[in-house]
Amino acid sequence: MINQTFQTLKELPTPLGESQCVLHKHELIICGGFGQKACYSYHTTKNKYKFICKYPSNVQLEAHCVVKLIDNNKDSNQITLLSFGGSKYTKRHTFVMKYVSVWNNISNKSNEFNNYNQWVPFTDNHNHPIIIGRDNDNYWGMRAVVGGSNSNLLFITYFINYISVFNLNIFQFIKHDTLPTRNYIQFHCFVSNSENGQGQEMMKKIKKKINKSIKCCCLTRIQDYQLI
Repeated sequence: MINQTFQTLKELPTPLGESQCVLHKHELIICGGFGQKACYSYHTTKNKYKFICKYPSNVQLEAHCVVKLIDNNKDSNQITLLSFGGSKYTKRHTFVMKYVSVWNNISNKSNEFNNYNQWVPFTDNHNHPIIIGRDNDNYWGMRAVVGGSNSNLLFITYFINYISVFNLNIFQFIKHDTLPTRNYIQFHCFVSNSENGQGQEMMKKIKKKINKSIKCCCLTRIQDYQLI
């Protein structure tokens, strides 16, 4: 009897390892991989891929991270992606992409979308490039989530057992700390399970304790830890 639990899907146009994916409506946005700069959109109902773009030629992708930022304009037709990574051994990068679905014809017809669907440097309010990560931070295999009462905080967990909080509004780190684990934090699972309303009260104590700023779950190889 054939096992129908899993369905075989269409293969990627380019094999990708250590890739990062973001879900957007019926699309799985696949953002590069180890040594591969191509980005694709996989349509979950059509079972088809479409090419989006490539990372800039000078970017070295090694176990990077891509997260979806929270836009205040509430335009459901577009999202903003943040890609960052690197270490003291590989060149760091921090890019953003304003994404409009490649399955929607509007992305091909309007000049309004000329600057969409391409990776551009992450900049501050004065157009100065911002690189997320300190000189000795090893972001190889790190994981990040966006949270906070205003969805403006980037929580980064990375090797060996560190966690940092980067404020996306002021373009600065506001906290560095360690996780209570003896296991290495690398290529792990890190997700936010905050509920609406809970974050506002917890964010009042962000400068006092990092584990009061957002409710997260970090799964390591042996144990899992919850920041509450």
